[in-house]
Amino acid sequence: MFIGIIFALTLLFFVLLITGANYQFKQKIKAERIALLEKAEDLSQDTVSTASIIDLPPIVQQWLRNSGVLEQPKITNVYLKQNLQLKMKPEQSNWLSGIAEQYFTIEPPAFNWNISTQMNPLFKVVGRDQFENGKGEMLIKLFSLIPVANAKNHEKVDQASLQRYLAEIVWFPSAALSPYIEWTPLDNYSARATMEYAGTKGSGVFHFDEQGNFKKFTARRFQDASAAEPTEWIVHATKTETHHGIKIPVACEASWELESGTWTWLKLKITDIQFNVEGIPVD
Repeated sequence: MFIGIIFALTLLFFVLLITGANYQFKQKIKAERIALLEKAEDLSQDTVSTASIIDLPPIVQQWLRNSGVLEQPKITNVYLKQNLQLKMKPEQSNWLSGIAEQYFTIEPPAFNWNISTQMNPLFKVVGRDQFENGKGEMLIKLFSLIPVANAKNHEKVDQASLQRYLAEIVWFPSAALSPYIEWTPLDNYSARATMEYAGTKGSGVFHFDEQGNFKKFTARRFQDASAAEPTEWIVHATKTETHHGIKIPVACEASWELESGTWTWLKLKITDIQFNVEGIPVD
């Protein structure tokens, strides 16, 4: 009986510890997001005019016209929610399910993304990626308590985070007019975007169809800080919808092109997206 009481008290202690750690992790993310939105410059007073896109490559102009942002207010910030399927390793056969939330700002360019996924019935993993002030950071914790990864203060992480931000402007197309992004036409249906901000620089290629629908984004991107060379990274759009008058890809797949073959490691579907939100929801 005494052993049973000790076991019950120990279990209760760990439950309380994990509950507290989960609360602290959520509060940390909330505080970061409040600070993020407070720094955002209000761009909604400006519109995406025909004159403002005239110097962009023709296919990028077509994308912006097709997306519905022309003559509409510029986007200041974005909130979105995603359902995810992930494979953590190329040899993994089963998909893990997760739910993610993300906030973006356009001026300054930044994002804050968090995920919660169940590795198995016992192990819950949470993570947070962010890009701010030109710096990237990735934090993953088991039970919201035990650090599994904490990548930051590294130029490869910074560049990879910037390239992720660049790829994800397809969800808020007016950001294509950012002064930090330079566009170079490649052919009739693709253009390279090079972004430089706060000492970090990266690029990628946007591919479209003849109507200007986004098809895929490709880039040479570092998988992590330990990678000796960047790897080909591809994001394919698999479904497009119109939300709040803006046509965006709502389902995507992300892959790495490895020597052993293509590793499709992420499938995502946007379940909610809001533009120019006024603040973080109160719990």
